[in-house]
Amino acid sequence: MPKKRPKQQPLDEEPPKKTIYTIKLTDEQMQQVKQWCDKRLWSFYEVDHALFAFKGDKINIVGYKSGKLVVQGKKTEDWVTYVLEAEITNTPLLGYDDIHHPEWFETHAGLDESGKGDFFGPLTVATVIADRPMIEKWREAGLQDSKKITSDAAILKLDKLICGTKGVVVKRMAFGMPKYNELYGKFGNNLNRLLAWMHKTALEAALQERKVPWGMLDQFSKTPMVQRQLKAPDFELRMMTKAEADPVVAAASVCARAEYVRRMNKLSEDFGEKLLKGASAQVRKQGEAIVEKYGKDKLGDFAKLHFRTAYQVLGLPVPEKKAWNKGE
Repeated sequence: MPKKRPKQQPLDEEPPKKTIYTIKLTDEQMQQVKQWCDKRLWSFYEVDHALFAFKGDKINIVGYKSGKLVVQGKKTEDWVTYVLEAEITNTPLLGYDDIHHPEWFETHAGLDESGKGDFFGPLTVATVIADRPMIEKWREAGLQDSKKITSDAAILKLDKLICGTKGVVVKRMAFGMPKYNELYGKFGNNLNRLLAWMHKTALEAALQERKVPWGMLDQFSKTPMVQRQLKAPDFELRMMTKAEADPVVAAASVCARAEYVRRMNKLSEDFGEKLLKGASAQVRKQGEAIVEKYGKDKLGDFAKLHFRTAYQVLGLPVPEKKAWNKGE
């Protein structure tokens, strides 16, 4: 008998609809959403830190005190398109990224870092080079909300997806804590100089694998420190704050953060307790516990010694902040 031909996927088949959508609303817009749900007698339910939460037909809507609105369910796209955008925000955004930000879908590089504001663990940077098919695949997997992901496990899972994508270029840079503290001194005790050099090094390594005309950097300095050092005359490095809106920068953010998480897990294992992120009072207590357990000279094996917290833990006077230099 002749073999059956495999069923082909229709070329014009639409991508799956979004089942979750997040947007920041004004207080007035948030009240309009609540009133809309109230009028239709949708079921109200309790959610922590929420102003309201409603269940509709195949859709849940939660408005948080922070101004964030989360829409979730099979009818997410319909409600966002025909109610939220048509009646409340009057701004079509869902599905219009191609129109509003066509550059996001061009083949380009994205650069970001992680760990800069954390006492424990290293500074990590990543450069990702990606093209449109990769970008679309990652966005469907939730990449666009990378900064809102608080779970380390979710970040590691997304990192695995990105790095496992055929053709992607991912270059990371990080150091063990003793080396990091040594380099900080060698760069004149200037964190931005060190960060710029790390970004430049990772970017040049990525461009060796795939040449692209431009890239986007999540801005950390008022001046183009990375561009000035870069040995790639035909490459344009753009900078902006909150650059993770660009999906390739978001991918770099995930990759840098995943590396930070892995290194923090190893440090936590060495310490015998999960080390906390940030530079809170609880973090300071953990620093004091490290000194008590291993001695003052071992704090630099776990922490950034230029942080104010390090001076406090070691009982040293905190140095005054250096005046800002407009050349940095």
